[in-house]
Amino acid sequence: MSIRRHFRPIAARLVAMQVAAILVASLCLPLVLFLLLRSQVDELHRDALLQQAEEISHYLHRVGPSQWRLELPAPIESEYVDVRGRNAYAVLDGQGKVLTGSLPRARPLGGSETLKSEPSFFVSRLDGRLLAAISMPFRIEGESFWVQAAINLSHRDVAIDDLVAGLLYTVAWITVPALVLLLAVDLLIFRRALSPLREASRMVAQIGPSRVDLRVPVTGMPTEVAPLIAGFNQALDRLEQGFRVQREFTADAAHELRTPLAILLAHVDTLPDKAVADALRQDVAVMRRLVDQLLQFTEVDMLTVAGDERADLARVCTEVASFLAPLAVRDGREIAVVGADRPVTVRGNAEALFQAVRNLADNALRHTPAGTTVELHLYPEGRLEVLDSGPGINTAERELLFRRFWRRDRRESASAGLGLSIVARIAEAHGGRIEVGNRPQGGAAFTLDLSAAATT
Repeated sequence: MSIRRHFRPIAARLVAMQVAAILVASLCLPLVLFLLLRSQVDELHRDALLQQAEEISHYLHRVGPSQWRLELPAPIESEYVDVRGRNAYAVLDGQGKVLTGSLPRARPLGGSETLKSEPSFFVSRLDGRLLAAISMPFRIEGESFWVQAAINLSHRDVAIDDLVAGLLYTVAWITVPALVLLLAVDLLIFRRALSPLREASRMVAQIGPSRVDLRVPVTGMPTEVAPLIAGFNQALDRLEQGFRVQREFTADAAHELRTPLAILLAHVDTLPDKAVADALRQDVAVMRRLVDQLLQFTEVDMLTVAGDERADLARVCTEVASFLAPLAVRDGREIAVVGADRPVTVRGNAEALFQAVRNLADNALRHTPAGTTVELHLYPEGRLEVLDSGPGINTAERELLFRRFWRRDRRESASAGLGLSIVARIAEAHGGRIEVGNRPQGGAAFTLDLSAAATT
């Protein structure tokens, strides 16, 4: 049983984690700030209440054996008009009885549970008003008292409470855009940090059977990825060595076959039976053609085009036509070049391009009927069309034509099936492509497009 694992890009994973972190931060940060400020507000209220209670206690005086009077200065008294004002107070004796206060009907600000031997903070609701209050014990001239002081949280002057109440929304509106901006900056940072990996991916995409010499540089790569890149380069070293051994074996085998074939042909020429000798001579010719194409393919398989190499396609086409003209005339066919009256320069290897054009023209000559002409149409942008008047190419066979050793008719021994694959490899080495189609009037049309390698 196999388990399929789905891998996401590193950038996508980092961004997803960053977005999750920002979402959590955008929710938690305003809440934390709200709680901190709420704590600070409560602390400010407590300090203010302690100060008020102590201030009130300073103005409590004995006026008789068991009589006490609170004489507040006018400015302080004005702050305790009634509960609708900002502040309120009440003074209670040792039995919890209200001696005086700012509330109507001399009411305490809190219940008896607030009368403790130490300062007690509490919240109460009186007459529809929310009060933050303190009940603070005092001993004056040997007698116990409690001074209760309160701040009306509903009063408009207590602006800090309104500020804290709307803080969560305010901070959220400030925090969210800031975090979104942070995310955008992080994306730019991620993109820059991952640029070496993108460059490595671009280089890896260029590696193939024809470019196993490429290596991904370890310099500049993240430390976590460097061992992977080094291992990948070592695997490429082994792969290149394997390709080299394979190519050398093919080339050596083809070279070694040439001498036995020459000896075999010499022996065939001595046979007394002319019919048998002609048949064997034809078979040896096919074998020699296969050996030659194997050598060609080995050479072009290792072909690399230097940046300063230049070739004139017009001259290449003219040389191919001159080379194949005697064979064409011998078989009752003709070969013509159109558009080669001026140079068409491309970045490329002239010898390799000669092989490609020759293979295309030779293939066309073998399939065009006697009495017809194979045309090489050259265009200034670096595109060459090889046209014949043969049976054309079926749509289903067009993708198979450029495979190694593929032949339409396996019984046909005159072809080894390597000529068009050599053309495709040469086109690839030059950054071009080879295409095939049919002419409207009949016949095949092979297009060697080297416009990407054309020079101005």
